[in-house]
Amino acid sequence: MVAHKNIFVFGLDEENHAFLKRVRHAEHYTFHGLLNRSELVERDDYDIPHLIEKVRTRLNGFDGSVDGLIHYIDFPVSTTVPLLAREYGLPSASLEAVLCCEHKYWARVEQARVIPDACPPFAAFDPFDDRARARLEAEIGYPFWVKPIKSFSSYLGFRIDGPEDFEHAQARMRAGIGRFAEPFDYLLDQVELPPEVRGIGGGHCLAEGIIGGHQCTLEGYGYQGHVYVYGAVDSVREPNGSSFRRYQYPSVLPEPVQQRMIEQARRFMTHIGYDNAPFNIEFYWDEATDDVWLLEVNTRLSQSHCDLFEKVDGVSHQEVAVDLALGRAPEFPQGRGEFPMAAKCFLRVFEDGKVTRVPSASEVRALEEAFPGTRIQIQAREGAWLSQLWDQDSYSYCLALIFLGGENEEDIEARFEHIREGLDFRIEKPEAA
Repeated sequence: MVAHKNIFVFGLDEENHAFLKRVRHAEHYTFHGLLNRSELVERDDYDIPHLIEKVRTRLNGFDGSVDGLIHYIDFPVSTTVPLLAREYGLPSASLEAVLCCEHKYWARVEQARVIPDACPPFAAFDPFDDRARARLEAEIGYPFWVKPIKSFSSYLGFRIDGPEDFEHAQARMRAGIGRFAEPFDYLLDQVELPPEVRGIGGGHCLAEGIIGGHQCTLEGYGYQGHVYVYGAVDSVREPNGSSFRRYQYPSVLPEPVQQRMIEQARRFMTHIGYDNAPFNIEFYWDEATDDVWLLEVNTRLSQSHCDLFEKVDGVSHQEVAVDLALGRAPEFPQGRGEFPMAAKCFLRVFEDGKVTRVPSASEVRALEEAFPGTRIQIQAREGAWLSQLWDQDSYSYCLALIFLGGENEEDIEARFEHIREGLDFRIEKPEAA
């Protein structure tokens, strides 16, 4: 008889609960929510000790076994799970390995040791240092990209083509970086940092040379000292080069290029000792030079990819997280789904405005029925300003998410365009509103 398992999920919502209930052997699991999204993500500040204590109270008060912890949320969840897993004797990556990935400068330092050809020139800087621009001009040179040592969803990320761009970005960073600085520093204080990283905390930023090309994300995991990759997802950008148009699976990049990415991922994750947890790693392939660049490592699976894996492989990769949380080796299926290819598409606009109309539920349902397998999630709210949406990138606003399947890349794009045309959003420009 298979023992029933209680698995606790940070920020468990209806959509992810549905994916979890469809993993294989789900009849042997009960999934319990740990805090809601508003407590974990949509906040102006984060009190890590308070968050940990709330979780501890919930787990200690549970009348039953606590068999696993899983998450699919960035900071602060990704960095607190290792602390709680250690306390409750549950499988997890170490806090040191997780922080090494999430501290963008520390990650680059370690990547430069083992996969130097995949790293652009980089430097840390204090956004409150008036001399930072001159130093970065000398050390890296224009153009370059700046972002906080710790953030997510491209929050406070800017391309810098000249002094005016830097001054604009610096002002924005000074105003917003405190949201993550103090809570991230609390976690950094829990580990021994290498000499090159000491003193560079959550209030600092990373500047690095521009890298680009075809973007591809590897989904993988560490298990008992070995690193595995089970899927590659392409990230297709809008013409502005900064905002995502869609994620599509499986990747259409040449197989040798994907294998180079996989090898670099294995070398880096093995080097830092990342084990017993899922991850995803974002890469670029510059087709003109044949260079492969590592962009960043996320210490979780991407919930944005759940629908893609389910459509193509028959089950979401939440199954990998469940197996690892229970200390088991994942056995993820391949190609058992309804579609040869699947995508998550972003319907975007690039100027702020007041939303005066969003598509009705019946309009959305009609489009979903016209394209079987499609799910549409409206992100904008009628009567709200687009700039009030949480955690957008610095260059656009997402009106809706569209999950769909198709035969190939061309079919995916054609379906997206039909659905885009059928979604009647109305937005007043600032001067009109």
